[in-house]
Amino acid sequence: MSDTSASPGRRPVVTPSRVAAGLCLIAPFVAMLWVGSYAKVKPTFIGIPFFYWYQMLWVPISAVLTTTAYILVRREQRALKGGEEQ
Repeated sequence: MSDTSASPGRRPVVTPSRVAAGLCLIAPFVAMLWVGSYAKVKPTFIGIPFFYWYQMLWVPISAVLTTTAYILVRREQRALKGGEEQ
């Protein structure tokens, strides 16, 4: 039988912050690859069809989600470094 518990002194590879970072990174891909959800003209926004403004809205959303994922991973790395020095 294999031991599925983490070795003493080693942290698990899958952590909640890594899962959250992964979800932040995959959300824009899912939103953009599911074309059927936004392949329409209405509702328009200042005369721009939904198809176009929906995609452009994802540019800043993707930037925020990528930044969030970066912060989560860096915070975890810093915590691991701080924990090893003690």
